[in-house]
Amino acid sequence: MFTKETYIQRRAELKKLVGEGIIVLFGNNDAPCNYPANCYAPMRQDSSFLYYFGQHRDGLVGVIDIDNDEEMLFGDDIDVEDIVWMGFTPSVADLAAEVGVSKTAPMAELTSYIKHQTSKIHFLPPYRFDTKIQIMDLFGIHPSQQKEKASLSLIKAVVKMRATKSAEEIAYIEAACDVGYVMHTTAQLLIKPDVTERFVAGQVDGIARSLAQGNSFATIFSQHGEIMHGNPSDAKLEDGRLVLCDAGCELNDYCSDHTRTMPVNGKFTQRQLEIYSIVEACHDYVLEVAKPGVKYMDVHFAVCRMMTDRLKVLGLMKGDTEEAVRAGAHAMFLPHGLGHMMGMDVHDMEGLGQIYVGFDEETRPNLEQFGTNCLRMGRKLEEGFVVTDEPGIYFIPALIDEWKASGHCKEFLNFDKLETYKDFGGIRIEDDVLITKDGCRFLGSKRIPYHPKDVEDFMAR
Repeated sequence: MFTKETYIQRRAELKKLVGEGIIVLFGNNDAPCNYPANCYAPMRQDSSFLYYFGQHRDGLVGVIDIDNDEEMLFGDDIDVEDIVWMGFTPSVADLAAEVGVSKTAPMAELTSYIKHQTSKIHFLPPYRFDTKIQIMDLFGIHPSQQKEKASLSLIKAVVKMRATKSAEEIAYIEAACDVGYVMHTTAQLLIKPDVTERFVAGQVDGIARSLAQGNSFATIFSQHGEIMHGNPSDAKLEDGRLVLCDAGCELNDYCSDHTRTMPVNGKFTQRQLEIYSIVEACHDYVLEVAKPGVKYMDVHFAVCRMMTDRLKVLGLMKGDTEEAVRAGAHAMFLPHGLGHMMGMDVHDMEGLGQIYVGFDEETRPNLEQFGTNCLRMGRKLEEGFVVTDEPGIYFIPALIDEWKASGHCKEFLNFDKLETYKDFGGIRIEDDVLITKDGCRFLGSKRIPYHPKDVEDFMAR
């Protein structure tokens, strides 16, 4: 938690930005895994509730009455039976006092409180079914209409505030990145032929749970790096193949997110090195061009042009680079965006609507073109933004077959040569970037090895 004054200031700023009405911020509840008493643990609190009310306990709702300058925390105190099983938990009044809220009430009183209001009610788009039911009970809005009925002024205010990270928040993200370093370097030392994907991923997850609050997302660890979200399997790591590890942690409620791609036997082949070096160059190029005032969409396409130029040298692409990128031919190799916002959520605030988080009035998404439609972050960068830098090159057999059969972008792609890469897999390199006053920098006190020689030397330890 931050200081009490931090939460008081945040709520005061939120009141100014929204202007009028009553803001209702729903905390999360325990979620049963396979029967009511066996819940997913630890409970993950809603990030926006955490940002303004700071408490991790389940079963809380924060209310900010802008018109009457009043704040309340609704929730039920635990009883003796709960204490027997769960131990002592502070009262709702004590939790409220820790974040500068003076008024509290049992959850049963929330319904009557809302029903007696005549002011406009603001709530954020819900993503959990229990919250959707609660909203339906309180406001009479069916779950199918809640996303549409969510408050746009509240969404924009929350995005504005959470997008720019304070020095304290940046320090927390740096600490999470330092745990990410341990996670990824542990994986690099464990990777050997005949070790299973599941074993290495399990060790990575254990570090996240031992040194932090846990994973910021489900660990991706697979020899099929061409699958964007490849889950670890029982498959044994094979000599001569590449393996991709995309993993991060949450620490002090803030995230890290890194990706590395390694040769299973500790040595890149020449063909692997040729592709890897392109991704490496694209990854590093972001540090040269990302800065305040520059659209991240422009950074994305600058990377796509560099990638296209270098793939042309290898004979995998051909033709005019600008025309190829305009046609989306590069998406054969990079079917996702360069990165996304990161903070309390690994895809920060994505649940509020990507069009409000990653775009602005000047920069709008292109939802029609394959690849570009997956660009999560396109807006102008500002000092204090934290974004991921994660270029990749993937050889997806089904995509190669489909585009070859239809002739899509055939003037820019060498399908005969692409056929010889169907067994290659995929490569991604990812780090977390802070936009500074004059440019940007990677976050974390240590850099997970990613330059080819550094990777090989580290894996040889």
